Amino acid sequence: MCELLGMSANVPTDICFSFTGFLHRGGGTGPHRDGWGIAFYEAGGYRDFRDPHPSVRSPIARLITDYPIKSHIVISHIRQANVGEVRLANTHPFTREMWGRTWCYAHNGQLAEWQALPLSFYRPVGDTDSEHAFCWLLATLRERFPEAPGLTACDTTLSERHSALWQLLHQLCETLRAKGVFNLLLADGEFLYTFCSTKLAHITRRAPFGSAELSDAELTVNFDEHTTRHDIVSVIATEPLTCNEAWVRMEPGELLVWRHGRIVARLVAEPSSSASS
Repeated sequence: MCELLGMSANVPTDICFSFTGFLHRGGGTGPHRDGWGIAFYEAGGYRDFRDPHPSVRSPIARLITDYPIKSHIVISHIRQANVGEVRLANTHPFTREMWGRTWCYAHNGQLAEWQALPLSFYRPVGDTDSEHAFCWLLATLRERFPEAPGLTACDTTLSERHSALWQLLHQLCETLRAKGVFNLLLADGEFLYTFCSTKLAHITRRAPFGSAELSDAELTVNFDEHTTRHDIVSVIATEPLTCNEAWVRMEPGELLVWRHGRIVARLVAEPSSSASS
């Protein structure tokens, strides 16, 4: 299957260290050789890079490791194709506009009967189950919420104002999980959403910072030399990227909502849920 990488931070942060280990899994230490992509939210804007070739041999991927793009939210994906041919149109992450924001999405897994999901406002460009599910999911959110929920400056009130949206998103993710494997990264420039069907793990780095060693490449970094005591940076990945840190594995059916490096909401599957994983 594919693999996912995400980041949420409270200050503009580059993801060069994590991405260096991640890209080696794209045809090097892993079998995910059918394309890769990475998206950055920065200073109110958005940009992404996608390539249908293996990331471990991609000059564009090497550019990202050498070019420290500072971002609050990052989503990346390396693909092992199972639905849809290997081409740029089928390369994650996918994007659509809603509420004047760029929504970015990447999926790991395979769905059954995905063609039965009704499409309305959004249509796929490629021919993958992933993009079809994204179009269905985002259109459903748009239909229920024609306008964006308002933001406040206080993190403690966010869950109250956004509870209905997050509950619906969790329900939609559970619907897709019932169709197979649905591990998700989704972002709108303000929040990063991570949903676990089978595999996702995360780590939050904050003061006092220490050193980290990649599992897939010979690289170690001392984060204390590159951060301040106020920095909070969380990294999410299909499998832990470092071999000397304690990562937290998400539970099947768990949705985490991230903002500025912190978890601001957690939704879990009902005990009686019959969704498959």
